[in-house]
Amino acid sequence: MTGVLITGGTGKTGSTLAELLRKSGVPVRVAGRTPPADAPDAVRFDWSDPATHPAALHGMDQVYLVPPVHTTDPMPLVEPFLAEAERLGVRRVVLLGSAIVLPGAPGALELAAHVRARSGWVVLRPSGFMQNFLVPHPLGERIRRRGEIRTAAGTGRVGWIDARDIAAAAAALLTGPGGHLDDRRDYLLTGPQALSHQEAAQIITHHLGRPVRVVPVGVAEQAAAYRASGMPDAFATALAAVDAGIRTGRADQVSTAVLDLTGRPPRTFAEFVQEHVLQWASAGTLEY
Repeated sequence: MTGVLITGGTGKTGSTLAELLRKSGVPVRVAGRTPPADAPDAVRFDWSDPATHPAALHGMDQVYLVPPVHTTDPMPLVEPFLAEAERLGVRRVVLLGSAIVLPGAPGALELAAHVRARSGWVVLRPSGFMQNFLVPHPLGERIRRRGEIRTAAGTGRVGWIDARDIAAAAAALLTGPGGHLDDRRDYLLTGPQALSHQEAAQIITHHLGRPVRVVPVGVAEQAAAYRASGMPDAFATALAAVDAGIRTGRADQVSTAVLDLTGRPPRTFAEFVQEHVLQWASAGTLEY
């Protein structure tokens, strides 16, 4: 048997990728700590339990790899898994990396370098997810409940991308000729336009019909808000520090990779907002 193992298979990109691959007739195996009981292709998988790795990989020749969440150093957990994948002859790994690097957290860069060094293995580096503007992400929760975006990024821009476009790019790499479209091992994925939080707020305001304002905060305050939402301290601190890089223009990038891989342009932020506007409108009375 051959097919694609999808770690994080119930997440933002993994669930969409599974659906796309099934529609293309590609066998999939959805891996997660609590796999859906009604999914025949699901398997229990836990990064911290290596005993679950061989069974998840068995018979699969490709892997969509979503690293452990909320950690600044995924390598100790992921490296044994990749060693097992190599031992079993997995020919292609598509890693969900990131174009936005956590300051003081080299583990993600080490993981990407590890994947790029293997023939046929590929790294996707998406920019900020448009889905972060939706609940349950803290950013989306604040928009819905308070009509505001708190950020330490100033007027810095991000090439926001819809998670569904990331999944489509991954599907193209996992189903293309020979399992890939060319010999590239790294793809920067963005939406069609880089936007500041102020510009994003204006677009949401236009479609929602009530104001969404931007409230500038410091990095320390942003980190405290992330910790309050349940993120581990080290990860919350690193994630808040990302805003400092955005403020300096580090995330102001736009690529054509989604179009190159899928044959269609990525969704615009306005299209995304128009499609999801009811999720913000359901807040009822705003809390100030």
